[in-house]
Amino acid sequence: MTAYALAHLRRAPIHAEVLEYLERIQATLVPFGGRFIVHGGPIEVLEGDWPGDLVIIEFPGLGAARSWYGSPAYQEIKPLRTRHLAGEVILVEGVAADHDSSEMAAAIRRADGS
Repeated sequence: MTAYALAHLRRAPIHAEVLEYLERIQATLVPFGGRFIVHGGPIEVLEGDWPGDLVIIEFPGLGAARSWYGSPAYQEIKPLRTRHLAGEVILVEGVAADHDSSEMAAAIRRADGS
């Protein structure tokens, strides 16, 4: 099932190391089938606060996403970002194409005895 790496990065002045990170990250994604589907850009905040930028990288599965993040190639460049940009990075599995939130609610109700 498709999985995603999401990063919520706080805005900061662009450092030369961040530019190097941007120049090198694509090559780390290719062996794991990763591709950017959101990479910064304008954000329209509808509820709450969103201090920063959003990056979403799609992978063929959670195993591929984990392997990319732990790969020597990515670990080598990660400090170029983390020394200059604060934020959170998570991995999450997507849902099937036929996912139905009402079915999810019904399953939760059955499990809770509601």
